[in-house]
Amino acid sequence: VNNRSASTFPQLSFLSDRVFQSQIGNAISCLTQGSALKAEGWVKTLLYCSCSYKTYIQGLKFSGTIPDFRQRALLNLFNTLCSVLSDAQLPGTSWTVYVSLLQKIFASGDTDKDEGLDFEEFSKYLKEHEKKLRLTFKSLDKNQDGRIDAREIQQSFKDLGLNLTDRDAEKILHSIDADGTMTVDWNEWREHFLFNPADDLQEIIRYWKHSTVLDIGDSLTIPDEFTEEEKTTGIWWKQLVAGGMAGAVSRTGTAPLDRMKVFMQVHSSKSNKISLVDGFKQMIKEGGVASLWRGNGVNVIKIAPETAIKFMAYEQYKKLLAKDGGKIQSHERFMAGSLAGATAQTAIYPMEVMKTRLTLRKTGQYSGMFDCAKKILKKEGVKAFYKGYVPNILGIIPYAGIDLAVYETLKNAWLSRYAKDTANPGILVLLGCGTISSTCGQLASYPLALVRTRMQAQASMEGSEQVSMSKLVKKIMQKEGFFGLYRGILPNFMKVIPAVSISYVVYEYMRSGLGISK
Repeated sequence: VNNRSASTFPQLSFLSDRVFQSQIGNAISCLTQGSALKAEGWVKTLLYCSCSYKTYIQGLKFSGTIPDFRQRALLNLFNTLCSVLSDAQLPGTSWTVYVSLLQKIFASGDTDKDEGLDFEEFSKYLKEHEKKLRLTFKSLDKNQDGRIDAREIQQSFKDLGLNLTDRDAEKILHSIDADGTMTVDWNEWREHFLFNPADDLQEIIRYWKHSTVLDIGDSLTIPDEFTEEEKTTGIWWKQLVAGGMAGAVSRTGTAPLDRMKVFMQVHSSKSNKISLVDGFKQMIKEGGVASLWRGNGVNVIKIAPETAIKFMAYEQYKKLLAKDGGKIQSHERFMAGSLAGATAQTAIYPMEVMKTRLTLRKTGQYSGMFDCAKKILKKEGVKAFYKGYVPNILGIIPYAGIDLAVYETLKNAWLSRYAKDTANPGILVLLGCGTISSTCGQLASYPLALVRTRMQAQASMEGSEQVSMSKLVKKIMQKEGFFGLYRGILPNFMKVIPAVSISYVVYEYMRSGLGISK
């Protein structure tokens, strides 16, 4: 191919759709020496033959009228790819962007999964992609005047959970606006996004969606927000399964630190200071290395029912709170998420109590989860399964609210600086934002979590006084001071980074295994 001259390629006559498809098909066949385009082969071939087809590519750029948009779109893509790839000595962003573009087109258009893209598949890909772009354009064009302005972009981002300043909205608009009118019509929208799928507004939302997949062991976050497409295609349940598995592996991997946190929350005090080293020594001496994972079983088991209940409750609360069946606002989404979290916690709270009791148990005290439940019920009654319920529910608002607010602040700060260049913030930015926001949420709600754990750990013996939440807080403040409410926070912080990292890696593997596309 690299020895072919420009005259080898057929000239296009644009007499009809059939002629156009035939001629472009012949040109592609010449480039690839086959009936289908292979992802790697196409890139390599274009590089090898760059010198010979430069003249041909210039000849394709003519001023005549093309009767069908699909023809023009195909030709523009062909011209764009060839003109960029032909200049192979230019490394950097352009090369990376177009290789990424090729990969996206192959992944989306290769319907028969033969790792190749024939002309029919390519034509179908463009047609379907343009339909999606048209629907997105109409949804953004709030007043249906055929043009999108900065206010409409701002409102659309707000509907999807992103708060943009006027300046940020104008930046995004400016990156799309080709004629300098500070509005975008359908032609500008199509030309900008047709061959740049990674820059779609929905893609930005997907990257930055504050997903509960970053499991740090607490279950007080706002539930995942699924798009209508994810719901109708059934991707939502795969996302939940992947997230549940990620949480299970993450919690198991950080279980020793979680047990240390609970151990210090209950047993550590001013008069009985317990360091990390001393705490681990005590636990290993009493029950061996395996004892570091006590309570992990029920902690993993409760993921499934809690996630399912939270998701279903969230969808129902959103319907109740949305005004006149319209789109739910940010504050309504937060309220729906908080109520869903409270509903899920109410349903599975007995498992939370058992988790604390099993975590703190001594060797031989309980034979398992069911034995623990039976003994609690027999000795303490049904009420014992809801010890610490009030501080647990009260902790949802500060945790979820601050977690979400900090994440939104970090996200908008990144978008205001870099959104014009790329939609993908990268794994380190996403993990960093998630870790920081979760840590801030924990700082705010930790005193309530400590009070909850101590109340859960109370073993009610006949005739013994049960300490209420207010009395317990007062007692801690009197004996240990304000910092007594933060006992055990060190191992809690230590597990955040490994928990987030493990859950993300497992989640990505699960997504791949379940066939969820990026």
